Formats: sequence, C-alpha cells, structure tokens
Amino acid sequence: MRPRRDREVALTNYRMSELTIVRHGQARAFQADPDHLTDTGFAQARRLGEIWAAAGVTFDEVHCGSLRRHCQTEQTVAEVYRSLGKPWPDVMQNPDWNEYDAEGVNRGLLPHLESVDETFRALVAESEKYRGTPEHNRYFQRMFEVLMNTWLEGKVDIDTFEAFATFKERVTRGIKTLMTSSGNKKVVLFSSGGPIGLCVQRSLRAPDRAFLDVNWRVRNCSLSRWVYSRDRFTLDSFNSVEHLPAELITFR
Repeated sequence: MRPRRDREVALTNYRMSELTIVRHGQARAFQADPDHLTDTGFAQARRLGEIWAAAGVTFDEVHCGSLRRHCQTEQTVAEVYRSLGKPWPDVMQNPDWNEYDAEGVNRGLLPHLESVDETFRALVAESEKYRGTPEHNRYFQRMFEVLMNTWLEGKVDIDTFEAFATFKERVTRGIKTLMTSSGNKKVVLFSSGGPIGLCVQRSLRAPDRAFLDVNWRVRNCSLSRWVYSRDRFTLDSFNSVEHLPAELITFR
C-alpha cells in the first residue's frame, strides 16, 4: 500500500487549480511609448484591486508577463491590497506571457504587403487618412486584421519579428509550466490579449485562426478563468468586465 504521505501528495497534484488571467489596463496605443498604461488603464487596475480586496479575494500565486503594461497593472492591484493591509504574494515574472510583437509585424510585414497587395495598400491609406481622429481605431483595425492573418499563416519569410509559430510555442510553454506545478492553487496572471486568445484556442482545441478571433474581443483589465491540473486545461469564463463601470470599459 502506498504510504499516507505519498497518497496525500498525489491527491494534491491531481486537484484542479484555478487560473485567472487579467488583461492589462488600457495602454497608450498609437503613441511613441505604447507600453505604458494611460490614466484610464491605471483607474481600471485600481478598480479591480478595490473590488477584489472588498470581496476578500486571495491568491496563492501571482504571475506576470515582463512588459511594462503587465507590471504596472499588477503593481497597481498589489498597491491597493497592501494599502489595506491585505495579503498579496510576491509576483513571479515570465516573458513567455508577453504579447506577440505587433510593432515588429507592423514594421516588417506591412511594407511587404503594401508592395504586393493593392487592396491592402488601400486599407493602409485609409488608416493613415484618419490618424489622429476618433475614427482611426476603426480603420486601423481593418488594416491590422489583414496584416495579422498574414502573420498567422506564416507564408511570408521575414525574420525581423517573432513568427506566429514561435509565439505559440512560448505561450504553450507558459501554460505547461503552470500545469506541471503542484495543484489545488488559486493563481492570477497579468498578461495581454494575444496570450489570452491562445489560451482560449488551446483549451477549446480550436484551429489557430480562433486565437485571433478571440484576441480582437478581449477588453482591457478583463478577467478570463480556467481550471487546470497536470493533464487538463479547461476554460471556465471569458472576458468579464463586471468589476468595471461603463466609463472604464475599453478595447484598446
């Protein structure tokens, strides 16, 4: 018969853990230093911390990507907890949870598509026409979706930015790192829309294209949840912003 202690360890490792992934607060899109929260982004993170602290939400582990917007979101929530004398574990950073290299794709792949695709060239012209106006985000998104679909397909061989296959591999590594640690934990992770989309795609065993379809819908400072063990990774809920008032709900 297996010793009692061994049985207890095996049972603990089998129990399901809970993972909450927080998308970072709103960042400075289309600005010279985009990897930084806006005032709205900081307000979103503070609101999340206040709601969680008031509800008595606690976590056994806190994980974070290494981008500034990830860290600023986590630090803002942590400051709320600590200012109220509530426990908040020390954060563990892991760059596997960083966003895909959107700026690199834009710089490297956009000129190539412009040179070979007349329809795409027109989308870029429209995006530039509305730059600096309230309509820019809508026209940029039309262009960017075509650009990202080309990146996802991996048919253009340009080595100046991270390929989709590499991005998928490192986020998958991040998931597996969580899954192989001991179970029965409540874990929170601060990351971006791309890794969240990939987690949804993986847990549903959907085609790669589903990752982008999900990615476009992830709101700033939203909450998505999974339950997981060493051999299961199951989506529980997606993209909740119930903790935010209407004026703090943003996509980009």
